[in-house]
Amino acid sequence: MNWQSLQSWLVKLHPDTWSGAFALAILFWVGGLLLSWTLHRAIWLVIERDRDQRIDRMAARFLSKVASVFVWLIIMMLYAHMIPALDRLSTALLASVSVASIVIGLAAQSTLANFVSGLSLIFYRPFRLGDRIQINAPTGLETGVVEDVSLGYTILQTFDNRRVIISNSVISNTVMVNLTAVHPRVMAIVPFSIGYDADIDKARTLALELAEAHPQVEEVAGCPVVLLGPSSVDLTLRVWCPDPVIGAGVKYDLTEAIKKRFDTEDIEIPFAYQNVVVKSLPTSAPARKPEQKDKDC
Repeated sequence: MNWQSLQSWLVKLHPDTWSGAFALAILFWVGGLLLSWTLHRAIWLVIERDRDQRIDRMAARFLSKVASVFVWLIIMMLYAHMIPALDRLSTALLASVSVASIVIGLAAQSTLANFVSGLSLIFYRPFRLGDRIQINAPTGLETGVVEDVSLGYTILQTFDNRRVIISNSVISNTVMVNLTAVHPRVMAIVPFSIGYDADIDKARTLALELAEAHPQVEEVAGCPVVLLGPSSVDLTLRVWCPDPVIGAGVKYDLTEAIKKRFDTEDIEIPFAYQNVVVKSLPTSAPARKPEQKDKDC
């Protein structure tokens, strides 16, 4: 390859030509991928070496995504500055920056709100990755584990393996219950009812025995009478469990065990029913006799 051919190739690769702009775009794209991957990998290497978990995982993942976005923004700005046509276009756009900023601000209002809300979630830390929270959603009260906090949305994984995706602006303005913020220990409350003719002390003793025999119950808090209803005496069995997931399972187990034990001990669990009193029956019309056919027919 002589000097003239090399010079012609350099002319074709000039940023002012289409081929040069395309080649430069490929170069910047590969460089952006390498830089973004290196930054992401460096952050996770620091997290993996943090065995004492002094670094918040949720904050690290969120900041990693923010850093990746800023890397690509800087690469796009450098690319636009090196391409003369794009540089002239950006200069012309800056002349109308006031109008453009208003249009872009209105169009991206919700996106910016989600991003700022994500920053507030990282800064104030009402929950962390792996925390189990309760929050009001369009489908009702949802309980799930915080799986990820992205730039715009927070993802919860429910016990039945559904993914509840909530925008950061909504979740930051909603009252939530963090079930594992300080300690995962939770009280499982098992309500049950007995009839007025049943022995309260006997029913309470049986329920407490079932609770103490359950292997996943840490402590039995009691079984008080909470209500004298229209047709039943209502009690609640209260036990401490290691975490909310185990607590839900213990509640189901004890509910079934109480029903079976009460059936064995002939303790009535009342249910609603109605007595219909009929004061008078309608008089029925006398049955018509079939007409006799004419014998002459």
